[in-house]
Amino acid sequence: MARVTRRFIETIKSGLLAALLLVFTFAQAPAFAAEGIEVVQAHLESSPDGYRLSATFAFELNHTLEDAVSHGIPLHFTTQVEIKRPRWYWFDESAINAENVIILSKNLLTNEYQANVVGGVQRSFPTLEDALALLRHPSRWVVAERGALKSGTTYYASIQMRLDLDSLSKPIRVDSINNSDWRLTTEKKSFSFKAD
Repeated sequence: MARVTRRFIETIKSGLLAALLLVFTFAQAPAFAAEGIEVVQAHLESSPDGYRLSATFAFELNHTLEDAVSHGIPLHFTTQVEIKRPRWYWFDESAINAENVIILSKNLLTNEYQANVVGGVQRSFPTLEDALALLRHPSRWVVAERGALKSGTTYYASIQMRLDLDSLSKPIRVDSINNSDWRLTTEKKSFSFKAD
């Protein structure tokens, strides 16, 4: 009887230890997720020339990415927006796919950081933190022309920002495949809006 009781107590202890280990593991999960990019807010604004995306992102560069930029390796951050029109009788219709690329780099001669909006302007900053501010709060860009969306219709939009690994030079790209320090992305954030 004492042997059965002792074995029962050992089984309970093992089960409790396993449960505590699972709780500890899941409690640590947000810390890993925090290493990515978070979409703090995103919405579409109507303007005379179309619909502009207003978005704010929260992220920090890890040591590997910060070191890469400080040694002159440009990092391409791509923001993708997809707008769909829901249909009750079939799959949602893809209305708009838009992309905005900002290249973060450092000019080793002037020791200044640069943020270049592809197809737009290039700005120089004295510090990396100042350049990252442009990435975290990008200027509002037109994702859909004025007549591209049907007035009065409700649409679903999704936004995602990521570090584009395909833009890296081949030796760095090969290293980035097996190195999680190079994977910096958001989860897709979705929201609905009504076109006017």
